[in-house]
Amino acid sequence: MARHVVVGDLRVQQIERKDGRRSWTIVWPEGTVHTEADRFLRLHDGSGTQRTYAYLLVDHLRWLERECLTFAGVQLRDLERYMGMVGAEVRMPLGEPWRVGKRPYGRSALSTAAACLKGFYLHQSSLGINGELGRKLDRSRLPSRVDRRRSFLGHVKSSLPTNPLAPKGPHRRHPKMLPDGARERLLETVNAARDRLVVTWLADGGFASASSADFTWSTCTCVRTRPAASAAPLTCTSATGPVIRTGPRPRPSTPGGSSTAP
Repeated sequence: MARHVVVGDLRVQQIERKDGRRSWTIVWPEGTVHTEADRFLRLHDGSGTQRTYAYLLVDHLRWLERECLTFAGVQLRDLERYMGMVGAEVRMPLGEPWRVGKRPYGRSALSTAAACLKGFYLHQSSLGINGELGRKLDRSRLPSRVDRRRSFLGHVKSSLPTNPLAPKGPHRRHPKMLPDGARERLLETVNAARDRLVVTWLADGGFASASSADFTWSTCTCVRTRPAASAAPLTCTSATGPVIRTGPRPRPSTPGGSSTAP
């Protein structure tokens, strides 16, 4: 996250402890501590979550100041509108743009921001502030088969907490697998037959994106369709059809890191 001097606005303040630990809080432009934000961030003191939540929460507090909204008057629709302004897909009028000139949050950042906002307003609700919003955020759902498999003692769970602010829609089931459509985009980008061959084989084999690190020519199975002394290009067969290789044959790496002669 880029660092810059903030003047005349809410900002995140780093605190150096005597024992060497660091904490983060939010202060007003004049330097006084933002009481509600500091009370919530203290719940995560001593963890990296505190810093992440501080920078996400300060952006939301600045938006509340611009919209002239108080903690007692915030509604679930207001939070959904804010999430839409920072990058979530919501179908409602968003109002005046926010974070102009900045990139929208990705799916991971949106999930973290949704968890931060839910935790903050549930904490406010526990203190007697805006209990109606707290009840709308404190929802649960039935666990799915995937949830039961991923969690410890998932077979005995009858409900799981859910966040109405979290991003919705399909997502990648495995973070190390290539996203949908990556194969077609890669084939349009590469300009060498060898690169197209590697992309095709990795896609056909269902390898993870990191599998190419150990991928060498010696692990491939090629079918020669030309005489050994011919100058014609070598054709290798994959599941999607023949791929012609015109470049030099790559040298497989040895365990020591050097290359051997072909």
